[in-house]
Amino acid sequence: MTEYLDLPMLCNCARIRRASRVMTRYYDSVLAPSGLGINQFTLLGYLRSNGPMPMNRLADLLAMDRATLGHNVRPLERDGLLELVRGTEDARVKVVALTPAGEAKLDEVRPLWGAAQKAFEDIVGPDQAALIRSVMDAISERRADVLAPLGQGPTTED
Repeated sequence: MTEYLDLPMLCNCARIRRASRVMTRYYDSVLAPSGLGINQFTLLGYLRSNGPMPMNRLADLLAMDRATLGHNVRPLERDGLLELVRGTEDARVKVVALTPAGEAKLDEVRPLWGAAQKAFEDIVGPDQAALIRSVMDAISERRADVLAPLGQGPTTED
């Protein structure tokens, strides 16, 4: 007799994606008055923290493919929050840079984001929130191992 397993409840990926969708909807709703979503806020935040960078590097930081990044960059460029410039070493490279308007928008949205952060930490506690971020960072930093072809990544052998 085969034991029934609730696979979605046991699946790490399904649980992380479910939590991610809930968190994204929540942050998007809190940031909505600013006209930005959490993905756009995060993208602008990476540019503020790291300075101008090639599209490929930004895509890597966001764990996004170039097409999805382009989809997220276009409205921000249209609204003057960031700009695409040619690379100084290679003119074929598109470098993404935050504009003064983008800096101002981040300053405007930061209190809303702070409210979302506080609400989350009020529910789970600051230590648990830090642990969740740490675990997610560890997963993101090991993505090359996780995404390695079968037989090429980590094994379960002793």
